[in-house]
Amino acid sequence: MNAALPAALVVSAYVIGSIPFSFLVVKLFAGKDVREHGSRNVGATNVARTAGKVPGIVALLLDIAKGWAAVALARWIVTRPDWPFLPGTQPWESREFWIALAGLIAVLAHMFPVWLRFHGGKGVATATGVFLALDPRVIAAAMIVFAIVLLVSRFVSLASILTAASVPLLFRFLTPYAPFWHIVMSIAIALAVILKHHSNIARLAQRTERRMGQKKDDQE
Repeated sequence: MNAALPAALVVSAYVIGSIPFSFLVVKLFAGKDVREHGSRNVGATNVARTAGKVPGIVALLLDIAKGWAAVALARWIVTRPDWPFLPGTQPWESREFWIALAGLIAVLAHMFPVWLRFHGGKGVATATGVFLALDPRVIAAAMIVFAIVLLVSRFVSLASILTAASVPLLFRFLTPYAPFWHIVMSIAIALAVILKHHSNIARLAQRTERRMGQKKDDQE
C-alpha cells in the first residue's frame, strides 16, 4: 500500500494549521512579539489590541483561511486516482474520515505550533475555517449562535465556548446527511477549543472575566 498520500495529507494539514499568522502579522505591522503584549495570546483579538484593528482583521481572516485551506487540500488529495484506500467499512477507508481529520489536525496545529514551541492560540478562527469548508450552513448557524450569546452576555469567551459546543449539534440536526466523521471530528474540535479556554472558564466561574470592550481580556 502506498502510504505517501495519507502521510502528505497529515503533514500538510499540520504545516498549514501551524502557520502563526497572528505572530507574523504583529511582527510585520508593529515589530513586536504578540506573546509579550496584552493577553499574550496568539490570536486575532490580541493582535488588534497590540497592533491595531486592521492587523487584527488580517490575522483573523488568515487564520480562518488556513483552516479552510487544510480541508480543501485534503479533499483534493483523497480524490486523486492514486489515493490508496477504496471505500469500505474501516475508518481509514472513508474519504470523509481523512478530510475531517485534516481539519482537526489543522486546529490542533494552530493551538500547538512547532514554530512557537507549541504555544499557540485557542483555535476559534481556524476551526471556523475548517467548519466553513466542511459545511457552510453549519458555520452560518454557528455565527448566529455566537452573535446571540455575545449580544446577551458581552463575553467573547462564553460566546466562543457555547458556539463550539453547538457545532456538533448543528452538524447532526441542521444537516441530516452530514457524514458521520464530520460529526465525530466536530466533537473533537469543539472539545479542544473548550479546553483551550480553561483559563476563561475559571474566570467566568469566579466572575472575574472581562466583558467585550474591557481591557486585558484573553480571547482569540
